[in-house]
Amino acid sequence: MIRVLFVCLGNICRSPMAEAMFRDLVKREKLDDIIEVDSAGTGHWHIGKPPHEGTLSILKKYKVSSEGLKARQLKIEDGADFQYIVAMDSDNVKNIHKKLTSKGNAQVIQLLDLVQEVTNKDVPDPYFTGDFEEVYELIAKGNQALLQFIKQDQQL
Repeated sequence: MIRVLFVCLGNICRSPMAEAMFRDLVKREKLDDIIEVDSAGTGHWHIGKPPHEGTLSILKKYKVSSEGLKARQLKIEDGADFQYIVAMDSDNVKNIHKKLTSKGNAQVIQLLDLVQEVTNKDVPDPYFTGDFEEVYELIAKGNQALLQFIKQDQQL
């Protein structure tokens, strides 16, 4: 099983949106039997809570299931349990490296680094900007590129 973990700050906006969207993409590509998807936050503030209402609203708008999404915090074991840890911005990358003293074989990737046409490589946090539509569009581009990267990396 190939395991992918999306990470943002609180795990209520960007990373659960990316998790739901990537799970949907993987299912449409008929790869859900070999790719497992999860999300986490580097902070502890929202553990156990559902995604932000803005995230739920945008997922509903695009008919992407939000079933099973619940905030959790990044844990040390994630470095060994996942092959790909996908950060939403450069601060998340730094926090992942600090938190995961042992990363196992996990590749830490900043999502928008995989999208050439995007100049700002940080997915903005809609918790602060309120622009869930922009975040959805950026994550959609990033997830397409991520799936292609994984297919090549895993020779699928």
